[in-house]
Amino acid sequence: MSSLPIPNAEAQAHSQQLAAQIQNQISQRQGWMSFADFMQMALYEPQLGYYSGGAKKFGHGGDFVTAPEISPLFTQTLANQAAQVLADTRGSIMELGAGTGKLALDLLLALQDLNQLPEQYCVMEVSAHLRHIQQENLQKALPAELLQRVVWLDHLPQDFVGMIVGNEVLDAIPAHLIHHTSQGLHERGVAFNGNFVWEDKPLLSGNLFEAANALALPQDYLTEICPAASGLIASLAHVLTRGVIVMLDYGFSAREYYHPQRNLGTLMCHYQHYAHTEPLVYVGLQDITAHVDFTSIAHAGVNNGLELAGFCSQAQFLMNCGILDLMSNVSPHDMANYAPLAAAAQKLMSPAEMGDLFKVIAFSKQFDTPLLGFTAGDKSHTL
Repeated sequence: MSSLPIPNAEAQAHSQQLAAQIQNQISQRQGWMSFADFMQMALYEPQLGYYSGGAKKFGHGGDFVTAPEISPLFTQTLANQAAQVLADTRGSIMELGAGTGKLALDLLLALQDLNQLPEQYCVMEVSAHLRHIQQENLQKALPAELLQRVVWLDHLPQDFVGMIVGNEVLDAIPAHLIHHTSQGLHERGVAFNGNFVWEDKPLLSGNLFEAANALALPQDYLTEICPAASGLIASLAHVLTRGVIVMLDYGFSAREYYHPQRNLGTLMCHYQHYAHTEPLVYVGLQDITAHVDFTSIAHAGVNNGLELAGFCSQAQFLMNCGILDLMSNVSPHDMANYAPLAAAAQKLMSPAEMGDLFKVIAFSKQFDTPLLGFTAGDKSHTL
């Protein structure tokens, strides 16, 4: 904690305001709140939560950098997958959690170059603050004929046809903390005694107990379970009439996720490019994430009528979608343009960076063509 930058007075006042609301909720719930509810308020409480407040989050002046912010190369490559789906469905694109709008911007421009524009580009954004930023950025940068295709949604549409995409969405969905001790299963939540503190409660029954019990966790083991992420996939399965869902995020299959040596879970916080594991501090000022259990995501899709269409590392997906071909369009002798491309590709694909930790999972419905992104190196069998 001591190594983290100290927030300025305005940020501290903002954080204290949110902390007071969370304290109030804890007292109304007999002194204990599930971590999932704490994470929900810390990230999404209107005007005060991390994604709902006004601080810069993405990019080099924020708390972390996402793949679309690193280089247009990422989205131009993803566009090849989107173009394949749109050529077949003649449908739309729906992006979940669009951040600054950078992926939407670059994807529309790339699809225009590929002559494969979507009917509409739908943005599903829960943060009014981020929606405003997206609208500002796209209005500045998109030609009028592309901007008119962009619509912001307040709820999921019915009968969607085309491609649904979510980049780093699943990791920001509030997760429950499970602690397996010699006394059995507990849910770890948050209490307040002058500061926010951890407090375990026995977990004896219910859906969360069933899910945790089925994992047969070792003793003295802390981990996350995220029913809400599976719930999102189930909801998407019901709105997709024909097309493909592509989710990109960091995480593991269940075998890796719940490995005996991963006994402290995967919870991570990001504050001004510092990564740490203390979610109970700086509420509203820092991102809180948990890695994705892609096995539970796969089950949620298949159990709700989707076909599992592919699962592989981000590096493999980008290579399958032609990232090297895109790079070859720029001469290595043109160092001013080639050097940034090569540096971006290294960050996106290196096993030491995003290449292996980040995965891509895809589902399809009424769409039989094998997806471009999984033509080699598909690891669906590991789920």
